[in-house]
Amino acid sequence: MSNQTSNVVSILALKKIKSSHYEDSAYEARVLGMDKFQLLEEMVRFQEERSQLGELTPSMMVRGKVLFKSLEDTAETRELRLLTRAYRRHLECELQDYLKNPLKKRAD
Repeated sequence: MSNQTSNVVSILALKKIKSSHYEDSAYEARVLGMDKFQLLEEMVRFQEERSQLGELTPSMMVRGKVLFKSLEDTAETRELRLLTRAYRRHLECELQDYLKNPLKKRAD
């Protein structure tokens, strides 16, 4: 029974995430046009916003995936590539967790 319940996805959460994908398409275009320095500045801004809010919103999770994928693709060092990949994967896990339990308080 637990295997069946682990596959349940919140319809409301799914709608919020899909909405975030549509709303953040302009963000994705902006990020794709950034140089490496601008990407690093955006990463700092993203982390400050996350700290200020105290949690990741669905929109932030979607935007963060875009940002950290772009940082990963442009990373000049193996360490930065690994760091950005790890954080992008963390955001993917957060999105999956959010889909399964949208009312759960996120503790990052």
